Amino acid sequence: MPKIRLGVNIDHVATVRNARGEIYPSPLRAALLSEKYGADSVTIHLREDRRHINEFDLKEIQSKLKIPLNLEIAATNEMLKIALKQKPLFICIVPEKRKEVTTEGGLNLNYNKIFLKKMIKKLKKNGSRISLFIEPNLKDISTAKEINADCIEIHTGKICNLINKKKFYENEIKKIKKAVCFASSLGLEVHAGHGLTFKSAGIISKIKHISEFNIGHFLVGESIFIGLKNTIKKFKKII
Repeated sequence: MPKIRLGVNIDHVATVRNARGEIYPSPLRAALLSEKYGADSVTIHLREDRRHINEFDLKEIQSKLKIPLNLEIAATNEMLKIALKQKPLFICIVPEKRKEVTTEGGLNLNYNKIFLKKMIKKLKKNGSRISLFIEPNLKDISTAKEINADCIEIHTGKICNLINKKKFYENEIKKIKKAVCFASSLGLEVHAGHGLTFKSAGIISKIKHISEFNIGHFLVGESIFIGLKNTIKKFKKII
């Protein structure tokens, strides 16, 4: 069975730093320690409002990280320009709203589909692997293939909320299984991310053909109590 990769999202290390306008805790240090402790990649989301990660973080981490950097960006000309300049190995295109607390759902691929296709073409030509952050929806998966994405990342927020609240989640699991199977049949690599905890990652990792999990908020939060090394190692064992 192929090894499932763990991407560690360190955005919320920057959130803590920015809360006081200090230079600590350092996102670069978090990235390098994640690498040291077994992460397969490091994820950062450069948002339009720069609420956590900023361009300096991106450049610094990109220059010193040896494992792949996975840059999450919105489908805008500004972010396209930055990504083309920095050339991260992995890019995940995500939806973004200024007032949202966190990403609220998957991309609407029918909105500005022509721009997305052109954006993907430019980024792939520049040497980046391109993933689209979408709902477990067969139509969206077909569109992702049509516009030449390399991968999809399934938004797992809904099922994670159901698991956290101890509610019935079997229908959502079936939907994700069907989506993963369909994407795999089209030759798309499948990732999962958003809201994942030890429990929900354990449940979702039993689905075949998911090759990568990207985990941030819970992982950084749990690290406060048991340390980054122990949290990463526990997630690696679970998935």
